[in-house]
Amino acid sequence: MSTASTAPRRRLPLTWLGLLPFVIFVTLFLILPTMYIVIGAFQDRSGGFTLQNLRDLNTGTIPSSYWISIKISVASSALGCLIGFGMAAAVVFGAVPKAMKAPLMTFSGVASNFAGVPLAFAFLATFGPVGLVTLFLRNNFGIVLQRDLGFSILSFWGLTVTYLFFQIPLMILIITPALEGLRREWKEAAEVLGATTAQYWRMVAFPILFPSLLGTFALLFANAFGAVATAIALTGSALNIVPIQLFAQIRGDVLGNPNLGYAMAFGMIVVTAIANIVYIWLRIRAERWMK
Repeated sequence: MSTASTAPRRRLPLTWLGLLPFVIFVTLFLILPTMYIVIGAFQDRSGGFTLQNLRDLNTGTIPSSYWISIKISVASSALGCLIGFGMAAAVVFGAVPKAMKAPLMTFSGVASNFAGVPLAFAFLATFGPVGLVTLFLRNNFGIVLQRDLGFSILSFWGLTVTYLFFQIPLMILIITPALEGLRREWKEAAEVLGATTAQYWRMVAFPILFPSLLGTFALLFANAFGAVATAIALTGSALNIVPIQLFAQIRGDVLGNPNLGYAMAFGMIVVTAIANIVYIWLRIRAERWMK
């Protein structure tokens, strides 16, 4: 009597169950909403297919809102890269005590995710019309921020400065490993060949770091362009940017057009997706140099 041999069943390791909450979270709060937005961008009020919503993106104040949002994203990304690079370089290369590195990285990890209504409230309480700094300058030095310095927290530069609170820490987190990847032998070899510190940075360090810098700039741009809650909570309707226009369309008013709002959100998804793709591509190129 012979028994048929059966192949052992392949069972999914139980360790994969740890990914289940993450998969559920991403599906419910990222994939499904994104699909809903993309589908809604190509539908009319009755649910039929249309391209009119995309055509309407070129009407009214929508083009200017995209342009202002892009300028704010570029400004905050450029300043975030510049300031964050300087802070990270100071820590990595010993311009400040080594003991500062751990607190700085911990703070950067927290601050890079601090956005939305709490961040808007913090800056309004500091630089708003009756903010702490505003009243201090007015009562002690007679300086009115908007009148004397032309600064308002509800303006282009006000929102840009607010974005820097999470842009600078994000830059520090990303560029620090790249700076630590610069080998000491490269600088020693440049010095042996007679290169100055400026020549080393211009001819060796910056060319190696350039993909990381450009990729981080692209990531910071996507981060600022996709910041919706902070802009709405801080400026309301005072600044004509895409999140404000989008909110006006989908908040449920009779004059609103939700499908046009979906088209605007679809445009934001496209812009941020392009920026993230650029970041990933440049990140891969930068890692080749660091190996």
